[in-house]
Amino acid sequence: MTAASPVAVVTGASSGIGAELAKLFAADGHAVVLVARRAAALNALAEEIAATGRPRPHVVVLDLAQPDAVAHLRAALAERGTVAKYLVNNAGFGLLGVATTLDRDEQLAMIDLNVKALTALSLAFADDLVAQRGGLLNVGSLAGFVPGPGMAVYYATKAFVNSFSEAMWRELGPKGVAVTVLCPGPVPTGFQARAGVTVSGLQSLLTVTAAEAAKAGYDALMGRRRMVVPGRLANLVPLLARVLPRRTMIALIASTQIRRLGPRGGL
Repeated sequence: MTAASPVAVVTGASSGIGAELAKLFAADGHAVVLVARRAAALNALAEEIAATGRPRPHVVVLDLAQPDAVAHLRAALAERGTVAKYLVNNAGFGLLGVATTLDRDEQLAMIDLNVKALTALSLAFADDLVAQRGGLLNVGSLAGFVPGPGMAVYYATKAFVNSFSEAMWRELGPKGVAVTVLCPGPVPTGFQARAGVTVSGLQSLLTVTAAEAAKAGYDALMGRRRMVVPGRLANLVPLLARVLPRRTMIALIASTQIRRLGPRGGL
């Protein structure tokens, strides 16, 4: 029996940080599997990578929030004779607004993708990552360090991602798996457009590009670092979250979201 070929599986690869991470893996000589819902965007990225002289990535068009998504992805890899050596959990979305006024089903769908799907994929592929002595890169957020009135559910999902990833770093690290959580601040991507978020004022100082965030995450994973926060000023957020009273941090976040919400306010 022919041994399965190792690949880097990148979810949410159709744009933004996911697309940039896929390019980095490919440039470093890894075979890549692109996973997302938008077939046209995935195929365009695959062609862009192939044009650099690297092998064309496999494309798996998949809604990761669906109950059978993990089984479908595993079957797609097996069908191609591949096995995950690296798993990048980048797929996710956010919503701006007061939780009690936003659509409930949409917020639950956010939990399904940001938390449930990420966890399911991490656990389902853990044995493969151990066997391949590979790596797991989860895309968290600065939002995961603080409560987020005005984006309450999104901030909570990222708190889970940060916490879960650090625990997985301790559990899988001794088994030879690099585990990193990437915690960027604002990144101008389609994510922000979907969330209804605009960045201004002090938050603009925390902004990094998708390429910068991806490079920080990739380098941290390959360097077996537990966590990386791209941008010098962004590193102040986890520090402030530790030293400022919780009530003060909640007030600061709320004041930022009030400006974003404008007439949709209510905080």
